[in-house]
Parts: sequence; C-alpha cells; structure tokens
Amino acid sequence: MPTLLIADDHPLFRAALRGAAADAVAGLRVREADSLDSVLAALEAEPDIDLVLLDLHMPGNHGLAGLAAVRAQHPGVAVVVVSANDDPRVIRRALDHGAAGYLPKSSGLDELREAIRSVLACEQWLPAALRAPVSRARSSAHDADLAARLASLSPQQFRVLVLVAQGLLNKQIADRLDVQERTVKAHLTAIFDRLGVRNRTQAGVVLRELELTDPARQIEGLAP
Repeated sequence: MPTLLIADDHPLFRAALRGAAADAVAGLRVREADSLDSVLAALEAEPDIDLVLLDLHMPGNHGLAGLAAVRAQHPGVAVVVVSANDDPRVIRRALDHGAAGYLPKSSGLDELREAIRSVLACEQWLPAALRAPVSRARSSAHDADLAARLASLSPQQFRVLVLVAQGLLNKQIADRLDVQERTVKAHLTAIFDRLGVRNRTQAGVVLRELELTDPARQIEGLAP
C-alpha cells in the first residue's frame, strides 16, 4: 500500500490534493506537512513514504533547497514539485535536482491523478502542455554540477550545511543536532571538500543558489 506525503502550507490546497490522490490510487495512505521541517520529520518517522508532493515555497523551503534536502536525506523517496511557477527553466532545474515530476498549481485534478499514478509507477511526469517547452530548456552545466555536489553529501552533512547557511556557529549547530562540536568541524571539512569551497560563507552561497522567487509573493508585492 503506497504512502503519499502532501507538503503545502495551505490547508484548502492540501485538502484538494488529498481528495484527488485518494481517487488516483486505491488504498493510498496520505500524510500531510505544512513546512520543510515537518516534511523531514515525517520522512524520518515514516521511512516507507513513497512519494512527496512538495510545494516549492512552503515555510523553510527556499526554492529548490527543500528539494535538494529531501533528495539528499531520503534518496529513495520520489518527489513531485508543486508550484505556481511554470517557467520551463525552473522546471528543468527541478528535474536536474532530482524531481520525479513537476505539477503547476494551475493543473486540473485529472493531471494530478495522472502525475501520482505515473510517478508511483517509477515514471517521470510533466503536464502535456509543458513537455515540449521543458525539453527545449537546456540544463545548466553549473546547475548539474551543483546538483551532483549536493548529492555527494551525507544526510547529516546536508543538515550541517543548511544550518551554516542560516548563520549558526559550530557550537549552535552541535546543540541543534545533539552532537559534539568536533563532529560538526569534521562535517564542515568534508562539506568544504565536496562542494569545492574554502569557507562557511562560500558554502552558504552554494545553498542560496537554489533560492527562487515565489510568483505569489511577487503578485502580493504589486497589490496596493
């Protein structure tokens, strides 16, 4: 019996996804999360989760950084990115960073059902209208290299990187992760080596390269 995690901070949208998902796959178990922290906690608590529908702009998820976190810490879990952003270049980047599919929030319920069925069948999925534009969007060599470097980090190293990017000091990171400070230092040495950077600032910049502008916030910013 497959298990789906719906990760979005809007309760009504989660409810719509839950209903469509239940129609898509008989016996599907559905879990919900409203922040990146709760997504990662759910995946730790239930390692048998098969698929995550991940909102790019939920709390704690800065663009593609959340996708990278899930893929690094739980590589066996399939992720379909859900976003109001339907820019083919963004979709191309999401696929390059390990997404199994991409679902614009403008998609209909039939497309959602098809996406869930396809990805659970180990197929990549995109809406029919976006397949040609995305195929024409070239992968960035830099982005592909970035994805590979991030994928080389262990789950704990990725957690350390996220906290470094947030500006935490070694002692604070050690307290947060309940490890010794020398363990954090060892992780940082490995992180710097695998990312090809020399210091904490450069390591934080690598992660911030995954940030994306939320189209919804852009619209809100234009409101009087």
